[in-house]
Amino acid sequence: MKGQEWYQATEVAEEYDEKRFSRGGRLIDRREKEAVLDAVGPVEDQRVLEIACGTGRFTVMLAERGADITGLDISGPMLQEGREKAQRAGVEDTIEFMRGDAGRLPFPDDHFDTVFAMRFFHLADTPTKFLTEMARVSKDTVFFDTFNRFSTRSLYNWLLPMGSRLYGDSEVRRLVDEAGLDLVNDEHDFLVPYGFYRKVPDWIAGPVRSVDTALGATPAGKPLSSVSYWQTTV
Repeated sequence: MKGQEWYQATEVAEEYDEKRFSRGGRLIDRREKEAVLDAVGPVEDQRVLEIACGTGRFTVMLAERGADITGLDISGPMLQEGREKAQRAGVEDTIEFMRGDAGRLPFPDDHFDTVFAMRFFHLADTPTKFLTEMARVSKDTVFFDTFNRFSTRSLYNWLLPMGSRLYGDSEVRRLVDEAGLDLVNDEHDFLVPYGFYRKVPDWIAGPVRSVDTALGATPAGKPLSSVSYWQTTV
């Protein structure tokens, strides 16, 4: 797993949200949360599992909407940040944070209504194993995102200390088939890679995002998009 030691560092966990989702990064946070909510639908009284929950951005959001949610991550410091976030939001009683391996989920088959993972598959050395496990423990929806090979992300990837696994459209569709899942919907976004938005202030990020979104709606949008969201069912 790429970056396993890096993500488990306490200083990384403490600074994670601030470095990625402040300034122009707020636009990324907003879009990712929108994508999750669109995919999972109403979650009140639903049993949900988040893989690689990190600092609990989505875990807490869904708990606030009534989900009975479990957040699993390999990083103890990230989970601690999530617990503190849940306490501040007053939803700590409806979230279970667990440290564990996404390749060997400690749950029976069909245990959750929905299973999802964000910011995870770009780190996966063996994506088929992880997606198959997600499908095994879900009885309905499996949702995840990927970074795309034929996009501006491929250029930005050279600057990253540990790189990312990038996916082509056909590769993801094959993974979905191999996991026994049916693809319901796929969306593609962010012609400008995440790294740009995180480095610029709001007054620059906003207009760039407007242009990015407009270009993304054209026929060139899908092949050039750096991020894809995949909604599937078991």
